[in-house]
Amino acid sequence: MSTTPDGRPIPPANADERAMLSAWLDFHRATLALKCKGLDDRQIRLASAAPSEMTLLGLVQHLAEVERNWFQRVFAGLDMPLVYAEGKGDGFTLVPGRGLDEALAVWRAEVARSRELVAAAASLDEAGRLSEAEAALAGTQGLSLRWIMVHMIEEYARHNGHADLLRELVDGATGT
Repeated sequence: MSTTPDGRPIPPANADERAMLSAWLDFHRATLALKCKGLDDRQIRLASAAPSEMTLLGLVQHLAEVERNWFQRVFAGLDMPLVYAEGKGDGFTLVPGRGLDEALAVWRAEVARSRELVAAAASLDEAGRLSEAEAALAGTQGLSLRWIMVHMIEEYARHNGHADLLRELVDGATGT
């Protein structure tokens, strides 16, 4: 697989469905990490614009929660605690002692576990299970690994748009 000049993996133009979904998800994961590269503690904690309190650090923490939720809880059916229980438990709440290095390490561990679960699945048709409350919103309790992977690509793409704006606010860097 080749990479962009900034080191992100370029998804293949032709591949089977699992390889294509995995490659696009990895591309978006690498984009998030790139958006945080070279920033200090003050910069990663800089909120976008009032009333939003969204920060790059909060995005990394949030996406660690999202990885755990969709791949471990929903797909694998594991009873896993929240990664970050502060605030609403969505990962966006910042604490003074937790910096980017720690948050990235936690996020990378969640990503690694997600990759393991995807690799172990026999088929993209294997289904995970939503809780009854989540199923009421989704209209179904079972979601295929395919659905989860497409959703994760969408989740990262949306939040990488937020990260673009945050990074431009921090130091003027645009693109990627």
